[in-house]
Amino acid sequence: MADLEHRGNRSPRAAREARAYRLVVTGGIAAVVAAVGIVLAVVGIIGGVIPLVAIIVSIVCFLLFRRTVA
Repeated sequence: MADLEHRGNRSPRAAREARAYRLVVTGGIAAVVAAVGIVLAVVGIIGGVIPLVAIIVSIVCFLLFRRTVA
């Protein structure tokens, strides 16, 4: 048992897959909210804050997804 290698500080594959899935779903929903929000903001039904926040959330999810699968 002394020859076992330490695996490092990586999470198990299943945990990384679950996190990547959650990030894709969250980012996708945020992108849809942003797209619909931009259309509604152009029409004048809502303000521009909601689409802006949704764009930021989508970008953060994308960056975290890339870090997760790298």
